[in-house]
Amino acid sequence: MGCALSGSGSAPGKRSSEAEQKDRAAWKAGPVCGGEGLEAGPFPPAGAQKERIQESWRILHDSIARVGIIVFIRLFETHPECKDAFFLFRDIEDLQQLKMSKELQAHGLRVMSFIEKSVARLDQEDKLEHLAFELGRNHYRYSAPPKYYEYVGVQFVSAVQPILKERWTPELQEAWQSLFKYLTATMEQGYYAEEEKSGSRKSLALRKPGTGSFLNSI
Repeated sequence: MGCALSGSGSAPGKRSSEAEQKDRAAWKAGPVCGGEGLEAGPFPPAGAQKERIQESWRILHDSIARVGIIVFIRLFETHPECKDAFFLFRDIEDLQQLKMSKELQAHGLRVMSFIEKSVARLDQEDKLEHLAFELGRNHYRYSAPPKYYEYVGVQFVSAVQPILKERWTPELQEAWQSLFKYLTATMEQGYYAEEEKSGSRKSLALRKPGTGSFLNSI
């Protein structure tokens, strides 16, 4: 499907783990363009932030279907241009009709599944990196550019606050923002690595990973 955050990280045309590791290592080292490499990107939450995310997710887990719908309805309300990346939804103008769409419900659950897997891998940084990096690769194949990725995290944070009620604190918000900033940055790296590999870019214009920050939109 051509859509933002549309899957679990597996994709058509699987490549060897050795090739994947080489590509991720190349991006970490910083591809050379004009003598400059990529600066170190955001790091995944650790310590108290990690614990806050894991604890809150245990509460949110029972509401993931509802959260998934809310996230995408709000996404299309605030950024209607995002619908262009979703061929199943782009022609549906009535958001109430869209809310009842089985396809949207299923897609919302896939996105929640990605978040769930990310939370589960907070204790395994290499696996978390691999998950997000490969999902970024997939999104190049789906023609879903990085400019859309940040919006999903913004709407997720907005959607879960009423569910967590008094459990929601500035510290918890900062922890979730930190996670989404890391995921966005790593997905961007995967997207651009796949774009460069495809040969569609004649020159590589480097930028810092994660410039589309969740923090800037909340």
